[in-house]
Amino acid sequence: MIPGTQAYPLGQIDLFITFGDHANFCLEVLTFKVVDFLGSYHAILGRPCYAKFMVIPNYTYLKLKMLGPNGDITIGTTFSHAYTCNHEHYELTTTVINSAKLSELENSTTPAVPNCNEPTSSSAFHPTKETKAVGIDPTALTKMV
Repeated sequence: MIPGTQAYPLGQIDLFITFGDHANFCLEVLTFKVVDFLGSYHAILGRPCYAKFMVIPNYTYLKLKMLGPNGDITIGTTFSHAYTCNHEHYELTTTVINSAKLSELENSTTPAVPNCNEPTSSSAFHPTKETKAVGIDPTALTKMV
């Protein structure tokens, strides 16, 4: 999304979200707002999700911890995966912002292409007084520059 612009929700959808495995899992229904914009994320989980699952996020270790029926459930990722996602998001954001700026520039500028069929005015070029004629070919004295 481009900074300074707004994204309006197209609607919302309720989905069953499950964290854990078949032996120890936590299942809840979350309501997601659907927005039409380019982004590297498929879904963004925020405070309502954390409250519903009673999750404790640890941003340093990229982990989510929650209480399951058979003990703690820990969801995590690797730093290399987080770096790859951030790098892809940066490239996508840069592309979107540059394309928006390019269309802005195209709309705000007029093309500066000269019309070759239009005759130039006689005042466009005036030789200075120091101009001196120089012969190109010493045998032909009429060919001067």
